[in-house]
This record gives sequence, structure tokens and C-alpha cells, in this order.
Amino acid sequence: MKFHEPRNLALLNALIITGIYFFLFSLSFLLMNSGVFNHFFSYLVIFFNSLLIFFSVYLIFRYTIDHFIYSKIRLIYKSIHSFKLGKKEKPVIFPEHDIIENVQAEVDNWEDEKQKEIEQLKRLEQYRRDFIGNVSHELKTPLFNIQGYVSTLLDGGLEDPTINREYLRRSEKSIERLVKIIESLDEISQLESGHIRLNISRFNLVALTQEVVEMLDMKANKHNIRITINEPEKAIFVSADKEKIRQVLTNILDNSIRYGKEGNGQAKITFFDMDENILTEITDNGIGIDSLDLVRVFERFYRTDRGRAITRKGKGLGLAIVKHIVEAHQQTIQVRSTIGVGTTFGFTLKKS
Repeated sequence: MKFHEPRNLALLNALIITGIYFFLFSLSFLLMNSGVFNHFFSYLVIFFNSLLIFFSVYLIFRYTIDHFIYSKIRLIYKSIHSFKLGKKEKPVIFPEHDIIENVQAEVDNWEDEKQKEIEQLKRLEQYRRDFIGNVSHELKTPLFNIQGYVSTLLDGGLEDPTINREYLRRSEKSIERLVKIIESLDEISQLESGHIRLNISRFNLVALTQEVVEMLDMKANKHNIRITINEPEKAIFVSADKEKIRQVLTNILDNSIRYGKEGNGQAKITFFDMDENILTEITDNGIGIDSLDLVRVFERFYRTDRGRAITRKGKGLGLAIVKHIVEAHQQTIQVRSTIGVGTTFGFTLKKS
């Protein structure tokens, strides 16, 4: 008979307790009816027999719990710890006096951790679906365009001087778009893996911002967007990769122009001294971003429905690159926005 099973263990305890009780009861009965002891001693025998039964039952159940139940709980406890700490960790010595409370706390904690992992996996799975869908969407348009132009040329358009060069030119533009998407994805991957080494130097952030504004001046005028810089009284020097920060400023300002307010658009650049860092904020009065979209604006290929409705030129990778560049500098970037009012992007750089 296997006494580590609950049913057999209960039978064993019942047999032991019944045997002890029968032995003590028989002994008491014989002593009380033998005439050797008076009534006082008879009651005293009953009292001591009761104490013996009490302590016997206590010791039996204590041994059972310690030897059988605690051994099972301790095994579960060790299994949980081994799983959480990993195989290379040293084994943990568990106190017996509070092992049940420890197991309860451990199981509750483990449940919380697993629930968080499940939620994280669900978010990652949703992100994977969205990413694949967005990649398909962004690649599909230029690929279909190229296919259509090439098919037309092969069907006789190549000999037609009114369309052959034009269709080749359009095909080239679609190919350039594909190349830029691939280059941007490659850049993000290298930033994430840390393979791109930053060329840190000391430079004037205000002067760099002026260069970027001048570079985007024609595009801003085309969209009737006015870009202004709240220039400080003295130069602001930061320690960062100058060309990468140029890319950050370009991408953010390009978004402000693309989604700016037509006819009376504005984009304002302001610098704030944050003790050890410099905060650069770029504020526009464009269409704004819904609060539900704000948490996802830095995701690859993510574009809001309002953004897609306004223009199809964006790839949805600019802000993802911006985020990775800023974080590669061990700095932060934030965004706040209100629909119909505008959007503000702010990022920090180390003061030099």
C-alpha cells in the first residue's frame, strides 16, 4: 500500500488513532474495574489517557503534514523557483515554518508574471500582424505601379514615343521608393542592434537647425508653411552625432510641413535649457494626432487614417528612425497633440 497517496494516508491515520484509543480505553476499563484504584485514581487515569490521546493525535498529524504534505508543497516550491531563476542558479533553502505562506505568495507572484507575459505576447502578436500588413501595403503600391508600367511597355508602349520615356521615368520613381523603404528598414535594424556607431562631436544646435530650415524652405513655401526659430541669445552647444541629429530635425519638420495647416501653416522651433540637457521642441498647427494614435506614432510603417487621407507620399518610417536615433544617444523623445490644434515633438540632447 502506497501511503503517500491521500486516501491511503487517511486510512493509516485512522487505524493508528483507533488502535491507540482502543488500547487506552481497554486499559482504563480494566484498571477501573479491578478494584485496585479508588474513584479519584480512576478519574486520574482517564485524564492522563485523554492527554495521551490528544498528544498522540497531535504528533501523528504533525508528522503526516511535515513528512507528506510539506514534502509535496516543498517540491512545488522548488520547481517554481528553479523555473523562475533558471538552471544555472544555486538552489534556494526554504524555511519550513512558513512554507505554505511562501508557496501562496510565490504562486500569486508567478501568476501575475505569467499574465503580464501573456499580455506582452498578445501585444507583440498584434504588432507583428500590423507590421506585416503595413509592410505589404507600403511595398504593394510601388510594385504594382512598376508592374503596370512594364507590362504596358512590353505590350507595345515601348515603341510609342509619347509614353515610353514617361513610363520608364515613373518606374524609376517607384523603384527609388522601394530602395528608400529598404534603406530605412536597414537603418532601423542597425540602430536597434547597435551596429551603427555614433560620431559624437560638439556642435551648435541652433546653427544646425537653421541649416535644416533653409534646406526645407522651398518645400515649406510650396505648402504655405512658415517655419520660425525662437533663437536664444547665445549659441547652444550639444554633444551628439551631428548628421544623425540633422536627420531627426529633417524628419520631424518634414512631418510638420506634410501635415501642416494649408494656407496658414506654422512650425515653431524652441530650445529649453534643462540643466544637463537641451530640450528641442517643434510645434505646428496642423491636423493633430488622435490620442489613440499617439502611442503608436513611432512604430514602423504606422500612419494614422487622417495622415493617409492627406498624403500617400509618407512611408511611415521617419518617426521610427527619429526615435531610434534619439534613444541611441541615451536621450528621450515625446509627443503631445490635439486634433485640429497641432502637434509638438520634443527631444533632449546632452549639453556640451
